[in-house]
Amino acid sequence: MSVFKDHKISLKDVLEFIPEALLSHLSASTKVDYYSKVLHGRKIFYLLLYCIFDNEKLSQRTLEDTFNSSGFKALFGLGEEEKIRRSSISERLSKIDSNYFLEIYEQMYERFSELYSKTEIEKYNLIRVDSTIVADTCNKLKEGIDQKSGKKLVKFSFSFDGILPSAVDVFTGQKYSTEDNALAQAVLNQVKKEDHHDNIYIIDRGIQSTRTMKDFEEKLLKFIIRSKENRKYEEIESFIKTETPIKWDDWGVIKDSK
Repeated sequence: MSVFKDHKISLKDVLEFIPEALLSHLSASTKVDYYSKVLHGRKIFYLLLYCIFDNEKLSQRTLEDTFNSSGFKALFGLGEEEKIRRSSISERLSKIDSNYFLEIYEQMYERFSELYSKTEIEKYNLIRVDSTIVADTCNKLKEGIDQKSGKKLVKFSFSFDGILPSAVDVFTGQKYSTEDNALAQAVLNQVKKEDHHDNIYIIDRGIQSTRTMKDFEEKLLKFIIRSKENRKYEEIESFIKTETPIKWDDWGVIKDSK
């Protein structure tokens, strides 16, 4: 079974952790299979998961070849007569409800987190938050941040706890073109999901708005931000302690080696 590079988790381990009953329940609750006769949400999920483990890069050709392979069908109990084409995959991916995959991930993340004790989970309270932007032509993106250059942008914000992404947010609204809005919203979205959040959010220079920092402070959010060097500030307390030089006269002999 394929394994991520420098990673000890195999596809078999992941599949054993995902209950079949959960996929069936989410298929019904999200109605992901309402108009689909062949490429059900469960099959698409398994196909994407398998290809992520088995390939460095994903493409529709890779998905087609994998689905039609005997190994994939044997692993997931599919009939040899089942065949699909790239066009079918493309159409299904363009219309499938992404909330189906979001629900799977959040359920798995919650189950995974429950395996850690309170003491163990404290090691992963440092949450790194960052964003990246993907650009494409307007005729390919129905929604996006308009750049008035024939392209639209989609901003993805990720929160990483040291083991797994604890949150992923997608922003297409114009106001999220600035990191002050996107990163702040990503942090607040994660806090809303946790009743007793004790995380420390580490953010690079993306957030510079003092209004946002004040809002975080009022919400009792702990955060670390790399500020601009020329920012005006008032030092409340220094964590650098001035040590008094030790004088040799203050030393006493405890034991002589002779």
